[in-house]
Amino acid sequence: MFDSAQSNDPIKVPSIEPVKLGEATQVEVVEVADIEKIATSLEIDAEKIAANSSDETNKVVEVTSPVINTPVSIGTNLKKGEQAVPQGIDPNKNYSNIVEVLKDQGALSQDEANQVLVANISTGKSYATVLEENKFVKEEDLVRAKSVVHKIPFIKISESGTDPQALTQIPEGVARNYEMLPILFDKEKNTLVVAMKNPLDLSAIDFAEQKSGLKIITKYAMPSELDRKIAENYSQSLSSEVTAALEQTSQVVEDRQKKQNLTALSGETIRQAPITKIVQTIVSFAMKARASDIHIEPQENRTRVRYRIDGILVEKLILPKSVHEAVISRIKILSGLKIDEKRIPQDGRFNFISGSQEVDLRVSTLPTVNGEKIVMRLLKKDATVPGLEELGLNGVALRHVKDAIKVPHGIILVTGPTGSGKTTTLYSILHTINTPKVNIITLEDPVEYQMASVNQVQINQQAGLTFSSGLRSFLRQDPNIIMVGEVRDSETADLAVQASLTGHLVFSTLHTSSAAGAIPRLLDMGVEPFLLASSLTLTMAQRVVRKINPAFKEEYKPEKAVLDDIKEVLGSRLDEWLRKSNAKEENIMLFRAKEDRPQTEPEYKGRVAIFEVMPLSEGISKLILERKPASEMEKMALNDGMLLMKQDGYLKALDGITTIEEVLRVAQI
Repeated sequence: MFDSAQSNDPIKVPSIEPVKLGEATQVEVVEVADIEKIATSLEIDAEKIAANSSDETNKVVEVTSPVINTPVSIGTNLKKGEQAVPQGIDPNKNYSNIVEVLKDQGALSQDEANQVLVANISTGKSYATVLEENKFVKEEDLVRAKSVVHKIPFIKISESGTDPQALTQIPEGVARNYEMLPILFDKEKNTLVVAMKNPLDLSAIDFAEQKSGLKIITKYAMPSELDRKIAENYSQSLSSEVTAALEQTSQVVEDRQKKQNLTALSGETIRQAPITKIVQTIVSFAMKARASDIHIEPQENRTRVRYRIDGILVEKLILPKSVHEAVISRIKILSGLKIDEKRIPQDGRFNFISGSQEVDLRVSTLPTVNGEKIVMRLLKKDATVPGLEELGLNGVALRHVKDAIKVPHGIILVTGPTGSGKTTTLYSILHTINTPKVNIITLEDPVEYQMASVNQVQINQQAGLTFSSGLRSFLRQDPNIIMVGEVRDSETADLAVQASLTGHLVFSTLHTSSAAGAIPRLLDMGVEPFLLASSLTLTMAQRVVRKINPAFKEEYKPEKAVLDDIKEVLGSRLDEWLRKSNAKEENIMLFRAKEDRPQTEPEYKGRVAIFEVMPLSEGISKLILERKPASEMEKMALNDGMLLMKQDGYLKALDGITTIEEVLRVAQI
């Protein structure tokens, strides 16, 4: 839990700037009221998110708020979010209409261009209207073409973010009425960068200039993205509340009269309630958004907070750089780290409770050129262990796994990159075989789930408790089943093999790209082929894909190229699927999220794993003894009926669980 120390004394928060040798580092003075406003606004937001969220929808509020900066320049020096001239376009050429641009860009064929020109003459409709009605080009290509013709930059709001102070310059009603979104406010130059659907609307620009008293700099934006971002940035409290707080902070930035040394950042600063509230709200937001990681990243003029949601990093919040040092120090104290050590990485952890939820946070610090970066991994204490079927295992793969875990000895390996769900799969297997009749001991780094009746041990490198030393001690604890978090070295691999040969069932993970790839990796670690062939029972590789939002899912007819790819990848598996589904090849449909879903609903929600499970047959054992490459082992496993990860993913796409694009994102090897 967080302390709530109160103080009315001014707190002095350093603003990190590049330090030159021989120069004293100076920092800005920030009054406690300024940080209190930021903290209060964030705390209010967390409460509103909790009130507006439900277990069924898990709505995620996206808020991006870059700090004040100079307006995005037009030219070769592109600022964040501003898009370069499309490929194939001559920047020195004066295009008369968007059809010419789209042709040069390769987005429009000559036949389609002729149709547009004819329709324009015969109906009097604009080129843009004809293109939209016939869906000849994508929305982004169309808006890019307009920007080229009118020589007005095109910007992606999702990449640029929105300045909270800019939002205060244009009221929500004006923004919605004129379809404009303030992006960047420059107080020194008295300018406001605005993303618009139609930057040629002079009446809208004049009205905005009169309303704000600022010079308006316009940019093209996609209408769909513009509508969504207007709704998000004006209606969600995280942005609107932070806006007021940052407005106060910007006033502090102007006052550079009072200075103090960097060493003055002491316990008095980081114990302030506002700093506590900021940290508390950052973590609370992560829990509401179902995030697995929090990234607090210092940049040149701001501090960016990103969350990993369903495996994808999303920028949600921007904090003023002036509070960065205090926020980092607060997290360090909670994690038991040295706050004065900024030169080397540190690792720690702390516990956090929000409402009825409790999480452990594994904290890692890293010194960067702009200051210390912190990544926090959220480990839910009350998380339930999913079943094997819930993970995505089914059919022959599920049967092979269940058969392997019935054997009282041997090694079962789960492989894949970091973040692919290997540990969760092992927990699910342990949960399946956990009975009072067996003694289960695990050695983990970290302990992600706490399981009843399982003896879980946390790695402690400083105390000398490693995977190899822990495994050696486990053998004296009369275990039936041992789980080792990861086989990292030859000593751990040898001990795992010896444990399996002496009658123990051993589970572990490896970082390899395929199930067959685990075998050469163990051989490279020095495990003898004859020992490996007699001890290894099963290897399985996995990846995690995002699931289509089930409440807003639609089916569509895929293009011929996609169908041909599905046929090539699945082969005879497609015929089996067609028979089970009572479908015909020409009627195959895929699924995707609806485009007309509510603006607050994500395209994907939740995740599921795709697997390839390779039991060790007699033939594969012979290949191990002969030290054959992984490709030959995989070929033999395929002949024995193994399903590749990509094939499993395509079958899940056919079943409407995920999309082909998601499968290719993680399983294209």
